[in-house]
Amino acid sequence: MDEAILQKTTKIVLADDHALVRDGIRALLEEETNLEVIGEVSNGIEAMSMVENKAPDILIIDIRMPKMGGIETVAKLNAHKTTTKCIILSMHDSEEYILKSVKAGANGYLLKDTDKNEFIKAIHTVEEGGKYFSGDISNVLVNNLLNQGLPDEKAQSSKTNKANTFDLTNKEFKVLELILAGYTNKEISEKLHNSKRTIETHRFNLMRKMEVKNLIELSKKAGEAGLI
Repeated sequence: MDEAILQKTTKIVLADDHALVRDGIRALLEEETNLEVIGEVSNGIEAMSMVENKAPDILIIDIRMPKMGGIETVAKLNAHKTTTKCIILSMHDSEEYILKSVKAGANGYLLKDTDKNEFIKAIHTVEEGGKYFSGDISNVLVNNLLNQGLPDEKAQSSKTNKANTFDLTNKEFKVLELILAGYTNKEISEKLHNSKRTIETHRFNLMRKMEVKNLIELSKKAGEAGLI
């Protein structure tokens, strides 16, 4: 029985609108004796057709593609009760994308800078019936579920409610708190276990949402809104 499991080949379809990305993933997967790429497509509509015709074990799909993106494709496939398991591949670790993917029925969510070992681990975990969300993504999911499970505590957080006035995500609010506490982008990246570039993106987005141009304006507006 164990030998049969080891010899089983996992059939995979790749969906990404960049041929170079598909080539790279295919090359990575073909180094594994029990993984086989049986098809490639460049958009969600083609992915749905490929899944219907070839019934792969796993669909690895980019989150953003022309005609139909990964999240919508996964949602439609799950609505059709496909047996194919879906792993979304993305450049973005934003809470919004992650939670939408989970809601759509994705079995996994990997960042495009994931290393080979984690990539292969994710495929085997999903194939065996588990779910795999890499790195900080797991923290985002856990935090969100905890927040959903503690509605009274969430309602009592006046700062969080006021942050919602600016439509800040949980991660943006955390970055804002650390900025106001005097931490640099590098220090924030270390505290939140994100890359410095990711923190810079969160910082840019929260300043855009709060309509401020510099730290002085940010501090002033945060004070006026009761976030300090």
